[in-house]
Amino acid sequence: MGSAAMQTSDHQQLGMELRQAMRGLASSVSLIASTDDSGNRFAMTATSVTSLSMDPPSMLVCINRGAAFNKVMQGGRGFSINILCADHLALARLCSSRAYGEERFAQGQWRRDERGTPFLADAQAAVVCIPDARYAYGSHDIFVGKVVTVHLGEAIDPLVYADGSYRVLKEDVLDLPRAYAAPG
Repeated sequence: MGSAAMQTSDHQQLGMELRQAMRGLASSVSLIASTDDSGNRFAMTATSVTSLSMDPPSMLVCINRGAAFNKVMQGGRGFSINILCADHLALARLCSSRAYGEERFAQGQWRRDERGTPFLADAQAAVVCIPDARYAYGSHDIFVGKVVTVHLGEAIDPLVYADGSYRVLKEDVLDLPRAYAAPG
C-alpha cells in the first residue's frame, strides 16, 4: 500500500475513532432556526453549539455543508439557538427528520422577534443572534453570532444527546459526599 493510501486509511480510521469517542460526550440538544430571503422559516436539531464569549456576548454553531440548513445560514439573517427542555423530544426528532421548512414548526410555541427571527418561546432558553462571522473547516461551517436577545424559560431540565440517543438528567450530583466535591 502506497504512503498516500496509508495516510487516507489512517485518516479514515482516526475519524471513525473520534466519532466513537464523541458518542460519550453528552451535549444539550438545541434547535437552530432562521429564515430565508422570503421570510420562510427553517430549523434543524443541533448539538454542536456553544457560547463563544461573554464580552461581547456571542455563540457559535457548527453546521455540515451538506445540510440544507447551511444555505439558509449563509444567507446572513438572524438566527436563534433554542436550548430544548426534556419535554421537547418530539420536536427534536421532527427537526432532525425529513420534514422541511414550515413542517418543522408544527410543534412548540414558536414566535418571531422584531427582526423576524423565529425562536421557541417555550424553550429552556432561546438565544437570538445576528450573524458576525463564518469559517469553513473540513466538512462544516462554523457560524458565529452576536447575541441580541436571550429569552429564559422557567426551569432547567435539558434534553441531552449521548451515545446516539436522546436522554434526560435524573440525578443531582450536588448531594454526593464531600469526598467527590471540587477542592476549595
